[in-house]
This record gives sequence, C-alpha cells and structure tokens, in this order.
Amino acid sequence: MTKEIALNKIKKYCAYQDRSHFEVRSKLLTLEVFGQDLEDIMLTLIQENYLNEERFAKSFIRGKFRMKRWGRQKIKQALYQHQISEYCMKLGMKEIDEQEYLEVLESILKDKFQKALQKHNPLLAKDAAIKYASNRGFEPAIIFKIIKELELSSDTLF
Repeated sequence: MTKEIALNKIKKYCAYQDRSHFEVRSKLLTLEVFGQDLEDIMLTLIQENYLNEERFAKSFIRGKFRMKRWGRQKIKQALYQHQISEYCMKLGMKEIDEQEYLEVLESILKDKFQKALQKHNPLLAKDAAIKYASNRGFEPAIIFKIIKELELSSDTLF
C-alpha cells in the first residue's frame, strides 16, 4: 500500500473518533505500513491535529465515566493499555467532577444492593455491592465511606 493511500485511510480512521497513538500505530501495522513511512504518517497526523494524546485522554475518560460508569482505577488501567502518558492521564482525570463521581458511586452501590437483596440476605447483598463497585474501578476507601454514609442515613444496611 502506498504512503498516500495509507495516510488517507488513517485520516478517516482518526476523524471518526479520537484515537491514541498506540491504536493508530497498530492500525498502520495492520495496513502493512512500516519504518520511515509509518513515522512520517504519524508525524503528519500530529501536525494536522488528527492525533492528539491529550484530547484522546480527555474524551476517553469522559466517555468511560459518563457512559460506562467506570471508576478512576479502571479508567487508568485502560489508559495504560493505550500507552498514554502520566501527564495526559492527570489532565484527563480533571474532567471527572468529584461530586458527580460520588453520586455515580452511590447510585451503583444502591442499585446493586437492591438487586442482590432479592436473592440474598442483607450482608451478602452489601458484599455483592462492594465487589461490584470495586470491579468497576472505584477506590475501596471511597466505597466504604459512601457505604457508611448510606448506613447512617437509613434503618437497613442501605
């Protein structure tokens, strides 16, 4: 495949949604673009603003938090897999409003507790809610803080 054809294909690929450098490099390798051609295309994409790691990190974090309701730990792990720099991760994490983060976690805990309560006793339901929130990438300290607040504000465990 010629360099120009590969560049046009990859521009369309990047225009569809924000991509990480890692994703674009992998796509170019599947298109059998190697060596200096690959580096030239990457440079062109960066110069023409098709590829921007900071923009990718911010949109990735917003999407995973708001749409999939992931916690910070799971988002960070996914960003590591995309080989995003620590600097861009920190910038992107500022996209998450702390109050909204706590509200999402509280909602997740309540929903999971209510569903688990139909099948189990309250202690097992509480444990299931904690495990679920932890698997979604929320920090244990924050999970237990929210649970304590929920327990204090109601007669049951939640």
